[in-house]
Amino acid sequence: MNRHLRVNPIACEAHGMCAELLPERITLDEWGYPVIDGAPLEGEIVEHAMRAAQACPTFALLIERDRDRPRRRRTTA
Repeated sequence: MNRHLRVNPIACEAHGMCAELLPERITLDEWGYPVIDGAPLEGEIVEHAMRAAQACPTFALLIERDRDRPRRRRTTA
């Protein structure tokens, strides 16, 4: 089962700690908010991502499994 990173934009206060702890997957935008690489987390990067999520001062960084992610519905026009 794949895991992905997600940020809660309402909880995030742009401390930037996540980008320091996980630069392989997270960069910061011009205001200091995280931009997350959407690739699945695999191997030892999962452990690093978990540490980054636990270190987030506002708990805005989340790790989701595929089954936890909401599925997008296709709309037809």
